[in-house]
Amino acid sequence: MNAWLLTCNQDVFDLASFRQDGHELQSWSVVRYRRELADGDRFVMWITGSKGGLIGRGRFTGPPTQQASSPDEYWQEDPGQRWYAPLVMDEWLDEPVPRSEFTEDPRFLGTSPFRTLFAGNPHRLSDDQWEAFNKAFEQRRTPGSPNWEPRPGDTIPRGDLHGLYGGSRVGDISTCTESGNVLLFASPHTKHRQGCRNGWAEDGTFHYIGEGSDGDQDFASTNNTAIRDHTQEGLALRLFDGDGDVVRYVGEFAVDPSAPYDYADVPKPGGGSTRRVIRFHLLPVGIASQPASVPVGCEYRVADDTVEPAAAGPGPVNADLATRNLKAHRRLQNDLAAAARERGMTVLSPSAADPDFDLAWRRGDDDLVVCEVKSLTRTNEARQLRLGVGQLLDYYDLLRTRTANVRAVLWVEHEPSDSRWLGICHRAGIELAWPGREGDILV
Repeated sequence: MNAWLLTCNQDVFDLASFRQDGHELQSWSVVRYRRELADGDRFVMWITGSKGGLIGRGRFTGPPTQQASSPDEYWQEDPGQRWYAPLVMDEWLDEPVPRSEFTEDPRFLGTSPFRTLFAGNPHRLSDDQWEAFNKAFEQRRTPGSPNWEPRPGDTIPRGDLHGLYGGSRVGDISTCTESGNVLLFASPHTKHRQGCRNGWAEDGTFHYIGEGSDGDQDFASTNNTAIRDHTQEGLALRLFDGDGDVVRYVGEFAVDPSAPYDYADVPKPGGGSTRRVIRFHLLPVGIASQPASVPVGCEYRVADDTVEPAAAGPGPVNADLATRNLKAHRRLQNDLAAAARERGMTVLSPSAADPDFDLAWRRGDDDLVVCEVKSLTRTNEARQLRLGVGQLLDYYDLLRTRTANVRAVLWVEHEPSDSRWLGICHRAGIELAWPGREGDILV
């Protein structure tokens, strides 16, 4: 991807007042290199004049288009129709970094954007020059960043959130280096605009789709790099449920150190060929208990039971994923969901604010059944049942304050060979059942 410098003459456009009044840049006028500007290209913002300098950085979100300028009080005079490139600002500095801090840097000798600041936007940057500007941002992170105040379950207008902690008011990922946070906005209720869903996966991690809506995603994106390297950079990942004006804080997450991300091929917008997206694997930090005001679950998402299971590996965290049981697990889950729906139940999948149960259902507003599904073989039966009982005890404890009545169901592939498990589950308050006994649990 390319890197650019954009200039702003405040005698022409009063950027400082524009920002102080709570506005967010969504595009910028360009006159050169229009065919070379592309979604994902990085840029820095430069204020011209004796008191100017480096003030912000961000990324373009598409090619430029010709359109009329928005007339408002921030322009000295109406600029008329121009070419504008859509963009997102990732970070602003409190004060500009003056030109004098870069003029002696050998990376700006010879071909330098400072020699052509009088020319039209944008100005091309080399990789070395981009890194020099990035280093200036890292050196000016605000000391004593504000303490994090939102608690899991709290709702907050997105504009207020950025007013407190910084970052861009648009986009799904917002890196706020000034406060040491990366804000992640997810709506597991609907399919993600990147072509697949954010949400809980069978490996117990929350899969979050990276940034980039055109072409393959990579780590040239500042925000993707911030998520991947958040531990080394001292950044906290903060997950929010919602992508509108008001969002709900879910809690703090961290990338899984054993498997931080993988890639998925998804259809390109409009159909046709596929492109590659990054799926980050996130783990909750601590127990993110939600208040009673947070509803449980979202519309049930049918599991893909045509997937080929991965080969078994040494030391599996979840035995269900390391054997042929993945396909059987998903079929069991989908069949039970269909049976519950036929009996008039509202069937649910977990949202970002919920523990990662397999499915749940309700007959009314006050009764919730949370279910864990386990496939069984002769060799893994005891291990699977132990795992399922432990998971359900955790789910029940997290959900019992959010609904009046909660039941826990362990749904297995067939009757266990050891009848002792019926008594174990009964004493733990868990209903153990298998295909053919739907009527026992769907009441």
